[in-house]
This record gives sequence, structure tokens and C-alpha cells, in this order.
Amino acid sequence: MNRENNKSIFPDPSTANKDGLLAIGGDLSTSTLLDAYSKGIFPWFNESSPILWWSPDPRLILLPEEMKVSKSLARTIKSGKFEYRTDSSFEEVIDACSGLERKGQEGTWITNKMKQAYIELHRQGYAHSVESFYNGRLVGGLYGVSLGAAFFGESMFQTESDASKAALHRLVQLLKEWEFDFIDAQVPTDHLKRMGAKEISRRGFIKMLEKSLEKPSREGIWEY
Repeated sequence: MNRENNKSIFPDPSTANKDGLLAIGGDLSTSTLLDAYSKGIFPWFNESSPILWWSPDPRLILLPEEMKVSKSLARTIKSGKFEYRTDSSFEEVIDACSGLERKGQEGTWITNKMKQAYIELHRQGYAHSVESFYNGRLVGGLYGVSLGAAFFGESMFQTESDASKAALHRLVQLLKEWEFDFIDAQVPTDHLKRMGAKEISRRGFIKMLEKSLEKPSREGIWEY
């Protein structure tokens, strides 16, 4: 991938293979990551592989107004069990996400290189976390990237039942207040589908993204 005349370094997402793999190589600098997200592309790789860039078809998105809250989650939220914070523990959240054991996956795609790249994105005001605390302890949360009126979800974790779902609900409430258009959940999972996420075509996703990027980004620390 070569930079030329400030144009995107990435090929057209429509040229990705059937699995969504679009490009190999490059770097994880802030400018490269922002270029990628603005084109509907994200990195996903492990320690033993080069940097891989993806643009899957279909794409999973969650519209804030369509999130489904189960009865058990509603009871948890109503109970006030968790305290919610934003951008108070970004590095702790990404560390916890990287340490999760995932079914059918060896190791983690949140490599040290990835962690440092997203910590830098956070320092520059583009990456954010929402955290659930219980009795003063961080017990769940999520992180992602915000551009325009789009939030690109990256990963979540919990050590207490419902803590990550509650953090997602808190994020959705904030995004509604701020008039965000959607959360990009990247690839289909039954877990997120049950919470209201739906699949759309890559082409439809890119069109939605282009419209969302016409709106100003909510940069800086999210203090809510």
C-alpha cells in the first residue's frame, strides 16, 4: 500500500475477497487507522501474521433506537447495580479485552501493537471506552472508535454478569443523546443479533458511513 497525493492508501472495499480481506501490510499509525475507518475498513490479525485489513460483506450494525433489552438486563439496569463511566479506564479496558479467551480462537487479535495503536487513538480523542464499575471495581466495558456520527465497536469484556451488556446500553443511551447514526459491530454474531443488531450489505454500509461522516466528530475525552 502506497501513499500518494494524500489519497487513501487502501483499495476500494468492493475488491475485498469473499471473506472480507482487503489488504495486507501497512502500519497502525493514527492517520492510517482513521483513513481505514473512514472507508469502512478495520484491522484484524494475530501476533504471527502481518497486518490484515478487512471490509466484510455483509456488515453487522446496531441502530441505537433498535437495541433490544432483555428482561433480565432491564432488571440489572434498573437495580442501579453498576456505576458507569466513560474514558476513565481506557487502557484497563483494552487490556481486559485482550486477555479474554474466545471460543474457536487461539491467542488474541488485540496484540501489543494493536493496544498501543488504539491507546494513541484514545489520546488523540478518537477512541473511547464505556466502563461498568461494581463496588468501585472495573467489572466490564467496551471500547471503539468514533468518527462523524458513527461509532465503530471493537471489543468488550466482563467479569460480572451483565456488565458488558449494561455498558453497551449506556453507550447506546449516550449515542441517542448525541444523535449518532449507528454502531458498527463489524461481523455477525448471534449475541449482538439478539440485542437488535442487523446485517446490511457492504455497499449499504459504506453509503451510511459516508453520510455519517458529513457530521462533526465528537473528539476529545468523553466525560459522562
